[in-house]
Amino acid sequence: MGIKKEIGKRIKSIRISKGYTQEKLSEMADISQRALSKIEIGENFITAETLDNLLNALEIDAEDLFAANKFKEPQELLKMINQNISEIGNNSEKLEIIYNLTKSLKRK
Repeated sequence: MGIKKEIGKRIKSIRISKGYTQEKLSEMADISQRALSKIEIGENFITAETLDNLLNALEIDAEDLFAANKFKEPQELLKMINQNISEIGNNSEKLEIIYNLTKSLKRK
């Protein structure tokens, strides 16, 4: 698979994991929905400006986009998890999701 398709596939995967439609992400990134669609299917290569807009809209950095299968050390992961939880604040719905997820992982 070529780089255009790999990047597009990764952008689509992150978009979906965040619950964004193409329409919503394209608005957030200030690009047309058609352009986003063509990027996601690997038909168009992404420009540096569009890449920057998408990274900002998805709230990720380039490392998150290009290192899909990266592994971090446990201490680094714990730090990142704790940071994410602290940013959630007192949102009981999201905290309950995290609780249930961690509870289910303990059973494995």
